[in-house]
Amino acid sequence: MSSVSDIGGRIHSVETFGALDGPGIRYIVFFQGCLLRCAYCHNPDTWDCGDGTSTTAGEVVKKIIPFRNFIRSGGVTLSGGEPLLQPEFAAAVLKLCKEQGFHTAVDTCGAVPMEKCREALELADMLLLDIKALDTEECNKLTGMGNENAISLLRWCEEVKKPVWIRHVCVPGITLDEGKLKKLASFLRDFSCIEKVELLPFHKMGAYKWEALQIPFSLADTPEPSIEEMSRARAIFEDAGLPL
Repeated sequence: MSSVSDIGGRIHSVETFGALDGPGIRYIVFFQGCLLRCAYCHNPDTWDCGDGTSTTAGEVVKKIIPFRNFIRSGGVTLSGGEPLLQPEFAAAVLKLCKEQGFHTAVDTCGAVPMEKCREALELADMLLLDIKALDTEECNKLTGMGNENAISLLRWCEEVKKPVWIRHVCVPGITLDEGKLKKLASFLRDFSCIEKVELLPFHKMGAYKWEALQIPFSLADTPEPSIEEMSRARAIFEDAGLPL
């Protein structure tokens, strides 16, 4: 077994038949640990870096191989948590996936400085990049960190022509705001590396996890956006010429 296969890390869980985390049908590996504390997070049980299951890159990919036929039109997505918080482990999994011919994607919030995770970024075929808020102060209020690293990562993707899907959660009264959405769309329209923008409606399906972990859920009284509100939000990005 190669040294790459032996590199260890911690994962939260896997999804063997995912259709929402990159193109096609995908095998998703959810990494344990995250730097952010997003107010709307539906997986707060992934935050603690010490939780989850200890494993190796070889063990992870060995379990993916039997699903080759199912993910032929898609691939493998590393998600979380934040996969780039375990950069050596993420890079090892990506290397082994590439050896198997799997298309790879990394779902990241971009919070980890690039100098700490460049190898994994370069190995990934594409990124799913969460832009929490365009204004860094609002991003800090919403997640506990500013967005400087995420914006730097997007600019790097543009330089090296790394395909990117942008993800943005629409929270009524916070990010689901016409003026803010227009500014975000205007900013993103100049990036040719962006292949798709996914506007995700805020939901409270993970609220029970906050309660179980005894963490106050500040958005408990925030309504989920209506179909009409999301349609208007998408129209803003369509008008800016962005692919949805």
